[in-house]
Amino acid sequence: MKESIGKVLIGKEESVEFILVALLARGHVLIEDVPGTGKTMLAKSIAKSIAGSFGRVQFTPDVLPSDVTGIQYLNPKSREFETRFGPVMTNVLLADEINRATPRTQSSLLEVMEERQVTIDGITNALPDPFIVLATQNPIESHGTFPLPEAQMDRFLLKLNVGYPSLQEERQMMRAYRNEEPIEKLKPVFTTEEIVFHAEDD
Repeated sequence: MKESIGKVLIGKEESVEFILVALLARGHVLIEDVPGTGKTMLAKSIAKSIAGSFGRVQFTPDVLPSDVTGIQYLNPKSREFETRFGPVMTNVLLADEINRATPRTQSSLLEVMEERQVTIDGITNALPDPFIVLATQNPIESHGTFPLPEAQMDRFLLKLNVGYPSLQEERQMMRAYRNEEPIEKLKPVFTTEEIVFHAEDD
């Protein structure tokens, strides 16, 4: 898996290994780093490598809990209430700049991360298995951010710093991305069923 993703993200083998450990341990990862270090591409590559689904929430102060978890809405045709799930109904969820969300919105992830389920208007639904949250935050900017509470931090198994690539790695990236998008050729290394099997076996 490291070798496969290494064709898309040069020099991120250690980060991939840690995320895979968290995935097998049914944990979540907080990635704290400055913009431009490949955090979003890393999350997409992980999802593609396990043949899983990918969801993303771009957190801002105006994002509501329902934007994350989903809503019950009245279907005008059937005149019945139906559930419209939010981005959490996925295998790999990228919670981008999680510290820009208000505490109320941040708390919508507590049940999701701990119990791997989502409750919408009193109805509880299980999330896909495996499920992992890869949350990012910028350690430099503090304007317009909300510190993560202890209850939220407790949900993360690992905290990573991806870091900028070296000069040699940047040259490799320029060559790799010159004529194509390597992620489009990325093939699954595992299936979600294999990940679940190994996680239960461990």
